[in-house]
Parts: sequence; C-alpha cells; structure tokens
Amino acid sequence: MTRVLFYGHPLPGLTDKRLPGKLIVVEGTDGVGRSTQIALLREWLEANGYAAAETGLRRSELAGKGIKKAKRGHTMGDLTMNLFYATDFVDRLEKHIIPALRAGFVVLTDRYIYSLIARAQVRGVDSQWIRDVLGFALIPDVVFYLQIDLDHLIPRVINSRGFDYWESGMDYLRGDNIYENYARYQTELLKQFEAMAQEYHFHVVNANRSVPEVFAELRDSIETIVGDMQGKTDADVKPKKRRKRQLAAKEPAVISSSERAG
Repeated sequence: MTRVLFYGHPLPGLTDKRLPGKLIVVEGTDGVGRSTQIALLREWLEANGYAAAETGLRRSELAGKGIKKAKRGHTMGDLTMNLFYATDFVDRLEKHIIPALRAGFVVLTDRYIYSLIARAQVRGVDSQWIRDVLGFALIPDVVFYLQIDLDHLIPRVINSRGFDYWESGMDYLRGDNIYENYARYQTELLKQFEAMAQEYHFHVVNANRSVPEVFAELRDSIETIVGDMQGKTDADVKPKKRRKRQLAAKEPAVISSSERAG
C-alpha cells in the first residue's frame, strides 16, 4: 500500500491517505533499457497474479501529442518544454497513475520527474524552480536507477535507433557534430542522475550488464516490495494453483485429464 506523500504541494482534490497499489519507477538515460525491463517486469507480475499497469513520458491525452509535434519542429524553449512535460505528467498522474493505484495495481512508470529535473538542470534551468513546478508528484514506493557508463551506452544507441536530436543536446549545445554533442550531453546528464541518486535515495542497478542480469535484480527487489499485496495463506492462493497443490498432495492411482489440465 502506497502512502500518499508529495515532494511539494499535494495534488488538488486528492484526499486519500493510502492507496492499495504500488508505484514503481524505472529511471535512467535514453537507451539504457528501461522500456525492455518494464515490459519484462509487467509480464512477470501478471504471470504471478498481480494487476500491473505501465506509463511513461509523453503518454497523456492532454499533452502527449503536442509534445511530439513541438519536438519535431525543434522549436521549444526551456520554459515551454518544462511546462509542457509538467502538463503531461500531471495529466497522467491524475487520470492514470492514481486511479490504478487506487484499484490496487502495481504501476510501472518509464521515467518520472527525475528525468525532467535532470534535463532541465543540464540546460541551466533553476533547480528550485523545476522542483517547485513538479512538486505535485506522488513519492514512489521505489525508484530503480539503471546506471550505465558512456562506454556501454554509446554502442547500444548506435546499434538501435541512433542519436536523437534532443537526447544529444543539439537544442542548446554549440556545434553540429551530433556524436560529440551526444557524448557531452549524456556525460552531463549522467552526473545529474548520480547526484539525484543520493538526494532521492534511488535503488541503483548496474545496467552495464546483460538484460537478463538486470531483470533478475529488478525482479528480486520488486518481489519484496509487492509481497504484502498478496496473502501468504492457502486461502489467498489462486484457485488453479491451490487445486494443483491439493492434487500433488494426493496419492491417487489415476488423475483425470481435466484435473491434469488444472
């Protein structure tokens, strides 16, 4: 059960003190493998009987499409970008995240306010201002930070979709060499994440490793976090699993095909 606490002013109209679900954030720079891990985690959670939902930046009905259009034009200034993303976030928080938590879902979110803060600070935006703007954010149950170094990150990006205009800092860095700008921008961005890992008490995960190794650590950690969402008694075991366990305890000469199918 998630305690309803905020980083700043609470979300207007929210009176809940606790929410039955769990809010789990996966943070990290672009190309580190967040989306892959969230897809694996959702599949694992659902296979183990948990209701799971996922969300991420630019997925709100209110602002998501607008952000994508504005980014295609490469015309957004710092103020516009940050307020656009804050609008996207508050819309998802109010319409998706909190309702899912209220319904008892495990909510997996691909990035949270920390990416927005890191991007803003790298571009010289006042650190207190951006924190105040995003102060309505609900404090998650846990934040997993996928930590990677530049030597491992660059080959992954090159072998996937290549360098992105915004993720290379081309909107504010001088020069037209996208590779050099990418390396510079990501170096500065990773420094911001390292500082926030201490400030916000991230659970740091070594993302230089393979996908299965990273997933195994995330899965084991999340298992302890969501454990109290399901009872440990036999009465709370899903009927299919309970029936199989009962059959295993018997010593019949024959088990029917319908029982075997469970």
